[in-house]
Amino acid sequence: MSKLTIGQILDKYPFAMSYFVENKLDIEDYKDKTFEEFLNGFTHEQVEDLAMDKDELLGNLDIFINQMKEFLGIKEEVGVRSLTILPGFDKSGEPEGFNELTINTSQIISIVGPTGAGKSRLLADIEWTAQKDTPTGRSILINDELPDKKWRFSSNNKLVAQLSQNMNFVMDLTVMEFLQLHAESRLVEDIEGTIQRIIQAANSLAGEKFQLDTPVTALSGGQSRALMIADTAILSSSPIVLIDEIENAGIDRRKALNLLIDEDKIVLMATHDPTLALIADKRIIIRNGGIAKIIETTEEEKEILLRLEKMDTYIQNMRSSLRNGESLSI
Repeated sequence: MSKLTIGQILDKYPFAMSYFVENKLDIEDYKDKTFEEFLNGFTHEQVEDLAMDKDELLGNLDIFINQMKEFLGIKEEVGVRSLTILPGFDKSGEPEGFNELTINTSQIISIVGPTGAGKSRLLADIEWTAQKDTPTGRSILINDELPDKKWRFSSNNKLVAQLSQNMNFVMDLTVMEFLQLHAESRLVEDIEGTIQRIIQAANSLAGEKFQLDTPVTALSGGQSRALMIADTAILSSSPIVLIDEIENAGIDRRKALNLLIDEDKIVLMATHDPTLALIADKRIIIRNGGIAKIIETTEEEKEILLRLEKMDTYIQNMRSSLRNGESLSI
């Protein structure tokens, strides 16, 4: 949007004229300029006299257009195809140990490092689409370009959906009511079909199945995590998903990751589990608040992964036997 002239914006989205009228902006003679160029044409005195917040006006135009597009069912916008992280500095001011990292949709990247090493700071940089304006000095590109301001200012366009270790519901709703509210807020046409997809996906992840009439407050930790992963994969508009310590979720981890990448998500996964670290295409090593290095999963590591997954399957089978009240044997 930032590269379009005002005239091009109006040609593409005629309803945008109401935004300029409501904000008392006379753009009639400036249609060959971008909106940012138009705003930069105001003098410092004019900005003060009009109590103008140029950044807010820029961001709100994106929000207004995106909300109107959703309301009118316009879906031509190109989504996020790739995320690029450009290096900054660690806590000591030393340059980070990589040149750049580009992550494409349907890729899984694990984040490995001691607790407190800087995972949250990395996530914040991605969420805020940092442009050397955060403590790390990193920059973020979307689709190999400077990111649209909507990722910073629009409440309807969250770049990152977070799935934290603890998923505790406090609302007095059934699973059906919870999913219906979310589907309606996303203006989904086939609400019933979408809800069925989500519940089926969630039950394929959870150790114990649950029903649509189950209160969300009655779900176990694993069931809650399964529901939110399925909901995020199928309903969330966020193109990037961060999962924190999925190894403790009590769900089928491989199926969960496959579900997310099948829905064209970019998955960032903070983990201490070697199996999950090696499932990823690459892993980010964080130390002292910075990215120390990036390691691509090698062929030898993939062979190790096969052994780890066999061990994991063995443990999962033992866990199922215990749940079913069976005696264990070698």
